[in-house]
Amino acid sequence: MNKIDPTNLQDWVSCTESAEDTLIAAHARRVAALLDHAAAPGDGDPLPPLWHWFYFAPATAQSELGADGHPERTRTGFMPPITLPRRMWAGGRLTFHRPLRVGDTVTKDSEITAVTEKTGKQGALVFLTMKHRLSDASGLAIEEEQDIVYRDHSKTEHPAPGDSTPGCNWRDRFDPDPVMLFRYSALTFNAHRIHYDLPYATQEEGYPGLVVQGPLTATLMMDRYLVHVGETPHRFSFRGKAPLFSGGAVELCGRRRDSGKHDIWAEGPGGYTAMTASVSTK
Repeated sequence: MNKIDPTNLQDWVSCTESAEDTLIAAHARRVAALLDHAAAPGDGDPLPPLWHWFYFAPATAQSELGADGHPERTRTGFMPPITLPRRMWAGGRLTFHRPLRVGDTVTKDSEITAVTEKTGKQGALVFLTMKHRLSDASGLAIEEEQDIVYRDHSKTEHPAPGDSTPGCNWRDRFDPDPVMLFRYSALTFNAHRIHYDLPYATQEEGYPGLVVQGPLTATLMMDRYLVHVGETPHRFSFRGKAPLFSGGAVELCGRRRDSGKHDIWAEGPGGYTAMTASVSTK
């Protein structure tokens, strides 16, 4: 982190940090409860795909949080001080080389690989990409690229109804109520107020309701894939297209594209596509 100019976001490209966490079984039991699983993985069992997102929780001090619940954007550190107020986990790409196991200690090495500033219909935008490598005592287990988008308050999304995508092999409904969103935020130690503070979400940020966490949607999509298909994923990619809000039924859908590949998507009320994903077993 030496010789970084706080006014030049490009100086953060190639910055790295490393963290360590133990995949404790007690936390896996809480995740299983959130997802309504009848049983939870115990010590020595494989950690289900994407459940590593419930570990490596941030440990930002209370005094270092901003009004929105995120860490203050002006502070220097691993993440660049992007001052645009809205931050969204927009998508990602993962390769599962082999499963992590409950009870193991895992190292997560992270690197900022790109910071791109743009101007779009919604005003100023900053796209940040990070790469994570998760390893245990046996070596590399998961590689992940994560895309984060920052923007201002110039436009609030109110997704318009759309036609449901045809040709699905399964379609499951879930209702993202405020309790589920709160429990997910608690499990990930995510203090962003748009997910649990309704007056803040509607009055300060102009959303029509509490915003469903993007990683929660992706986790539920993967969960449904495992229920309906059951094949171990090797690659998984997802992209958020429009926000989901508490209080409206969501449809989680999937279809086989060809051998070893599946498309998955989440539809909001009225049939609009909120998130798309693809799974490959090869």
